[in-house]
Amino acid sequence: MRPALLFLCAAALPAPAVAANQVALDNNVFVERVSTDPEGKQRILLEEPKVVVPGDRLVFVLNYRNAGAQPADKFVITNPMPSAVRFADAGDTQPLVSVDGGKQWGLLADLSVQAADGTRRTAQPADVTHIRWAFQKPIPAGATGKLMFRGVVK
Repeated sequence: MRPALLFLCAAALPAPAVAANQVALDNNVFVERVSTDPEGKQRILLEEPKVVVPGDRLVFVLNYRNAGAQPADKFVITNPMPSAVRFADAGDTQPLVSVDGGKQWGLLADLSVQAADGTRRTAQPADVTHIRWAFQKPIPAGATGKLMFRGVVK
């Protein structure tokens, strides 16, 4: 991975920390590769991103754990998208996204951006600047979970 891209990917993830509500975050970035076995069956592999090139799919994995003795209520995780990566998808989850640097949030299909000619157009994955998961239910004490999203190297 180019040093600048590695830095950007690392900077895009929340640092491992324990917030005031005691939820610990851990994160990883993988390159998604497709491998074909001798029988011709394709398998998807997640590899450490040693070298990435434009078009490579990255998988960002966010693990969380409520290390506290009480449920963590109204927990929110916000991730900026690295400038060298275009948002692709968030798997089975539907996080809120921002296309304006985190000022406004919504589902991608509900957002719009201003085009160069001054008109508005529906926001596209390439417009996403931030991703946010707002937990609707408290995270029980000791509970763990995983969130993920994919991006494509520009």
